[in-house]
Amino acid sequence: MKLIKTVFLVVFAVAMTLPFGMGKPEYAKKEGKGCTFCHPAGKMKELTPAGQYYKDHNHSLEGYKAPAAN
Repeated sequence: MKLIKTVFLVVFAVAMTLPFGMGKPEYAKKEGKGCTFCHPAGKMKELTPAGQYYKDHNHSLEGYKAPAAN
């Protein structure tokens, strides 16, 4: 019985934290961009300038102009 309670608590804890830790692949699909367009490679909790724009503009890249490459 103790094992069942432990497993239940672990599953519950994981289920409660998943929405906060996972990205939204539907955003990449919607915009036709890869994840690294909005997130630095290997740092999915951080945002690139495009990602910050997307977040600040109601999940839309409409009107976004990428910085000029040097």
